[in-house]
Amino acid sequence: MYSEKVLDHFSNPRNVGEIADANAIGEVGNAKCGDIMKIYMKIEDEIVKDVKFKTFGCGAAVATSSMATELVKGKTIDEALSLTNKAVMEALDGLPAAKIHCSVLAEEAIHSAIEDYYNRLGIKNDKIKKCSGCCSSCHAHDE
Repeated sequence: MYSEKVLDHFSNPRNVGEIADANAIGEVGNAKCGDIMKIYMKIEDEIVKDVKFKTFGCGAAVATSSMATELVKGKTIDEALSLTNKAVMEALDGLPAAKIHCSVLAEEAIHSAIEDYYNRLGIKNDKIKKCSGCCSSCHAHDE
C-alpha cells in the first residue's frame, strides 16, 4: 500500500518543527478532512536557506510534508515554486489514490509560504498557485 520511502518519511520525518525567525509561513488544509500543514521558511538572497513543518494529519500528510521540505531546501524561490504534487509523489515512489490530496496540500503549503514571503515584502507574484479544489473531501475550496 505505502512505499518504503513513504513509511520512512512518516517514521523519520525530516525538518519537523518551527523556525523562530521565519520570514515565510504558509498554512493549508482544513480540520474537516483532518490534514493541516504549516510550513516555515527562512529565505535569504532568493534561496530557501531553511524550511520546517508541522503537520496534523495522516501518515501520508506527514510523509509528503517531510519530502516537500527536502525538495525545496537550498533551492531558489522559483525552483521551490515549480515543485508539483507529482514531483512529491514521485520522490516518495507513489501514493495510494486516496492520499494524493496530501501531496497537493504539500505543494500548496510551499506556495502559501512563498506567497507570505512576497506579501511581507509588498511584492505581488502571479506565479503562486492557489488551491486547486481537487481535494473535494475537505471542502477548503468551498469556504
